[in-house]
Amino acid sequence: MTVLKVSEQNFESEVLSSEVPVLMEFGAQWCGPCKAVAPELEGLSHELQGQAKVVTIDIDQSPVLAQHFGVQSVPAFVVLQHGRPVAAKVGALRRAQLRELIEPALPRPEEALTPTQVAALIREGRVIPVDVRDSFAFRRAHLPKSVHIPLEEFETRVRELYRLGKVPVLYCRSGEQTKELAAQLTAQGMAARYVEGGILGWESSGLDIERSE
Repeated sequence: MTVLKVSEQNFESEVLSSEVPVLMEFGAQWCGPCKAVAPELEGLSHELQGQAKVVTIDIDQSPVLAQHFGVQSVPAFVVLQHGRPVAAKVGALRRAQLRELIEPALPRPEEALTPTQVAALIREGRVIPVDVRDSFAFRRAHLPKSVHIPLEEFETRVRELYRLGKVPVLYCRSGEQTKELAAQLTAQGMAARYVEGGILGWESSGLDIERSE
């Protein structure tokens, strides 16, 4: 999903009328740090597809918007929810910092846990991560103390979740597959959760991972 370029002409239709939260980046063609931030915005846009919108606004082409939001230096970031500013930050931010900025505004399914929440629950011994990716991906990198149940084997091995003795927290590469899977298990009466953003979100949050020998 490409980061949308917004101007004063389409601001109302693309931003104010958005049904999902919007992360706006105010930048300029002459701004070096803005160019450095561009790949981070692109990655976040893919990560948040369907949950939020990521847009960029050129302050030279849309000076009225820049003035309205009090932009004095670039890059500057503003999060809008239901058309109202709820968070803002200035400077060249990394993807994890950008996600942290918009996180409180994101719609959250009942089964969703952020990587930071999962890390804390693992330390407390209250949950156990369940990796549903293939064996190669699991060997390459996985969350600490993970159990491996590949997605193609999940239906025949689902009973193993009941024997874990802790709440299973499912994760895949991006969180999309396990989001649906956790919802299905919850509907069946199991207290299943999933990691928002999957292992990509975990790594972008700077959390430790393990590798199989």
